[in-house]
Amino acid sequence: MSFQTYLNRNTKRMNLMIADYFQQEAHQDMMRYLYGPLADYSANGGKRHRPLICELACLAVGGDPQRSWSAASAIEHFHTAALIHDDIADESLLRRGRPCMHLLVGTGLAINAGDLALAQVTGLVLADKVLDDATKLRVLDELVQMTVRTIEGQALDLGWARDKRFDINRDDYLSMATLKTAHYSGGTPLATGAIVGGAHEEQIEGLRGFGLSTGLAFQIQDDLLNLVGKKERTQKDFRSDITEGKRTLLVVHALEHSSSAEELVQILSEHCTDSRRSDRAVQIMEEAGAFDYARTYATDLVCAAKDRISQALPNNKQVDLLMSMADFFIQRLS
Repeated sequence: MSFQTYLNRNTKRMNLMIADYFQQEAHQDMMRYLYGPLADYSANGGKRHRPLICELACLAVGGDPQRSWSAASAIEHFHTAALIHDDIADESLLRRGRPCMHLLVGTGLAINAGDLALAQVTGLVLADKVLDDATKLRVLDELVQMTVRTIEGQALDLGWARDKRFDINRDDYLSMATLKTAHYSGGTPLATGAIVGGAHEEQIEGLRGFGLSTGLAFQIQDDLLNLVGKKERTQKDFRSDITEGKRTLLVVHALEHSSSAEELVQILSEHCTDSRRSDRAVQIMEEAGAFDYARTYATDLVCAAKDRISQALPNNKQVDLLMSMADFFIQRLS
């Protein structure tokens, strides 16, 4: 079974598990101002690969999948909170083809909804009746560290944008993307799944390293998709990274290797939505070899990650699915 098939078969089940939280009995206006908007936003959550790979890691080390469910849901609620707050900070207009929450309900209520989703990062684990207290503490430590790392990455991303910094090199970008994305999109879900599954430390760290590498590759591929993805081309937020002046690996490479670097900086600083200007930015990056460079970098990350995980875990169908996940992350342009 491929990872894509695994997602297709299990996304609905994970959606139902996450949606259970939003069935709250409270003041009659609570659904209108809080739980309803948050549930609607969360429902537009994609394939749920983060909670599903947490469960997959638990199974890969021989654990009971039920022990992963609270942590898996918590990580997905963190993802929701991060996106809500990120859209506000970036003054974004669209998220997955729909208006951002702060445009639908107002900035104050959107911040409040994101704060509630953040509270569930710890709340769901604490309320879990399956996990023993020692395991809960270990999981909570993982989730706290994940939150801190993501906020650190966001600080770099926002700070560079505020100060109009385009002197960012490859290592700067990789540090930011690893902090902001790779921990919560790969490293923490897999390490946490292994922890609740009763893995030994070598397996936990092997899965964490695999998740960090593939999570970084996932982000690089997302940056590519935003600019040249076939499916993304039909969506209203296509090339929003250019409108928002994002410092991506493609931008960093182009600024270091293009004779038109100053023009690219000008376009990224305009925050305009003119498709002709976006096309020109893409042309500059392509002529500088940025797309080939990013694809190669992501592929190399995945190959190295697959070598590490094959040494850390026994061969089983869950590990095969994780291998397929790594390939899936870098094949999404096809």
